[in-house]
Amino acid sequence: MLSPDHYDYVPMPDRAPLKWPGGYRIAVIFTINCEFWPMTWDKKEPMYPGGPASIPHVLPGDVPDYANWTWREYGHRVGVWRLFEEFDRSGVPTACTINALTALERTPIVEAANERGWEIIAHNWSQTDIMSSYSGKPDEEREVIQRVVDAYESVLGRRPRGWLSSSLRSTHETPHLLKELGFDFMACYLNDDQPYMMRTRHGPLVQIPYSNDINDFAVFSRGAMAASGAFERFRDEFDILYEESETSGRIMNIGLHPHVMGRGYAVKALREFIAYVKDIDGVWFPKREEISDWYAENHASHIAPNDNSSENSGSD
Repeated sequence: MLSPDHYDYVPMPDRAPLKWPGGYRIAVIFTINCEFWPMTWDKKEPMYPGGPASIPHVLPGDVPDYANWTWREYGHRVGVWRLFEEFDRSGVPTACTINALTALERTPIVEAANERGWEIIAHNWSQTDIMSSYSGKPDEEREVIQRVVDAYESVLGRRPRGWLSSSLRSTHETPHLLKELGFDFMACYLNDDQPYMMRTRHGPLVQIPYSNDINDFAVFSRGAMAASGAFERFRDEFDILYEESETSGRIMNIGLHPHVMGRGYAVKALREFIAYVKDIDGVWFPKREEISDWYAENHASHIAPNDNSSENSGSD
């Protein structure tokens, strides 16, 4: 397998201009990743952390790691509410991803996002369980995704339309299974500044790419930047994408985690960046659902389907 077979390689110069609806130039998506981590599991093997650690010393998986668990829980107790207040104050909508355990164990967070009319995207069962663990086991992967759908429905009363894998890990089967189970789009890949169509055995699926560079983990947890440095990275990325969007539309996704961006020093960078972009002409703050619906109808005018492949094809 030299490269994926469920989408085509189409370099930017070979695409027609992408013209967003309403005359918008760039879609800016703020994504709050609302995640829950179990404290232990029934084996000595260290538990996959699902993100950077605050205290790097690794403990056996059956030993509670209160330092790292409570560091992340800061996001549930304090950080996410600070982010909610920030977005309420700015009047800019955001998206939330939730793993199923967040919906079941931290229901007030999910209800608060839902009451605001924000988009809520499925984000696996648990942050410590990644889809790549099910590579070569599609029946088990399908069961996990279905359990996520069931938990989402039980809390929100509707099915999820989009999927973002925890830790951005997915398998070759993930797009096929998502489409089979009724999803319209996924947002797991890191390979573009524009949406594109994917082929599955069950029909086309929209990919709305994510970014791991324009992300609070990258600037704070791994990059150890001050708020000023984080703002500069976000601003500089926006400036170039906005410049390029004069001829063809772009997407800029900013990934946020409540236990990181929800800290007082970090939220300052977010506040400054929102103020920077929200009054610029041609900036769109859409739901991914809006992008998915529009792109599913208009993708052929942007990237023509490969004549040698069918939108409904895909490898077993």
